Amino acid sequence: MIIRPFQAVYPNTDYIASNDSFFGTVKEEYVSYRESGFFNKTSQESIYIYRIQTTQRTHTGIVACADINEYINGNIKKHENTLAATEQRQMYLMMNRKATTKPVLLIHPKIKKLNLLLEQFIKENKPFYTIHFESENQKHILWEISDGNTIEKIQQIFQKRIPETYIADGHHRCSSSALLYSRLKKKKKVNPYGNLMSAFFPVDQLEIYDYNRIVDALGEVSLTQFIVKLSNLFEIDFLDKPRKPKSKHEIIMFLNKEWFSLKWKKAILDKYKKQKIVLDASLLDEHVLKNILGIKNVKTDTRIKYVSGVEGIDAIRTKAQKSETRVAFCLYPAQMSDLLTTADEGGVMPPKSTWFEPRMKNGLIVQDLLGL
Repeated sequence: MIIRPFQAVYPNTDYIASNDSFFGTVKEEYVSYRESGFFNKTSQESIYIYRIQTTQRTHTGIVACADINEYINGNIKKHENTLAATEQRQMYLMMNRKATTKPVLLIHPKIKKLNLLLEQFIKENKPFYTIHFESENQKHILWEISDGNTIEKIQQIFQKRIPETYIADGHHRCSSSALLYSRLKKKKKVNPYGNLMSAFFPVDQLEIYDYNRIVDALGEVSLTQFIVKLSNLFEIDFLDKPRKPKSKHEIIMFLNKEWFSLKWKKAILDKYKKQKIVLDASLLDEHVLKNILGIKNVKTDTRIKYVSGVEGIDAIRTKAQKSETRVAFCLYPAQMSDLLTTADEGGVMPPKSTWFEPRMKNGLIVQDLLGL
C-alpha cells in the first residue's frame, strides 16, 4: 500500500480553555477556528505515531496519507454501503473547510517489524503533541517522524507487507474523497484529493464493541401482537436483571420496563446455514424491524436510534424509557473476523454494526487540502 507523509495542521492549546468543548465543536467550526489562529501547521511533511491511552489499555498506530487510488482500486476495503445524501454533505464540508479534520480509521495486519520500529522511536523521542480529554479520561499523544530514512522504512513496510487495509470508520469520507478526486482529475494538475488522511492501526490495537438499537415503532403493533410474533422467531426468557448478550445469536430486549433474553430458533438459523457470515444485526433488521415493525429501510428510518456499547446498559434503558412506544435491542458485538470476511467477499454489513475503539477526534490532526 502506498502511504505518504504530509504537513499536519494541529490545535494551538494555548487558546483552548476546554478540550472537550473545543473538539466537540471543531467539526462545524473549523474554518472560524483556523482563521482566528487556533491552529498551527508543521514546518515539514511527516508521518505521525498516534497513541491513545484509556483507563483500560493503550492503542498505538500511525497517521499518514494513503493514495486515494488504493481505495478506488479496492485495496482499502469497505464493509458498508454509503448514502448519497451523506456523501453530498461530506463533500460540502471538505470543500468549505479546504481541509480534512479527522483521519479515516483503517485496520491492517499486525506487523512485528513495524511495531518494533514505532516502539523504538517512542523510546528515543519526546512526544510532539499531548492532550487530555477529561470526559472520557483519555490521553492522545502524537510523535512526529520527519526523518526521511525512518519515513522510507515505514513506507517500504506498507508497500511490501500491507497490500490491503480495511475501513473501520470513515466509509463516507473515503467515498467522498474518491468522488472529488475523480471529478477534478482531468480539470486540475494539482489534485488535493489524491491523498487520504488515514489512521492506520494494527488489528490487535482495535476493539469492537456492541452497537445497540432503540426502536420507536410499537405504535404500529400492540404489545401482545409483538410478543406473539417474536415467539415465532425466538426462544424468549424473562430476566431478573439487565445484562448484555452472552454470545452470538442472543439478543437482550428491554420492553415495557422489563428485560428479556431472545435466542433465535434453530429453524430460523437453519435458513442461513450456507452463508459464511450470519449477523444478528442482519437477522434483526429483516425479521423484526422489517417484517414485524414495518421498517423497510434501516439506513434512513428516523425511528431507529443507535447506542454504542461503551455508553453502558443504563444509557440504553434511560433512552428507551423516554417513550412507551420504544423497544431496545442489545446485540452481541460483531467479531473482527466477521468484518474482514465480509469485506474480502465484497459483502456489506448492516448500518451501525460495529463500534470501534479507540475513536479519532475531529480537529486533533488536520490535513490541508491545497489547490482549491
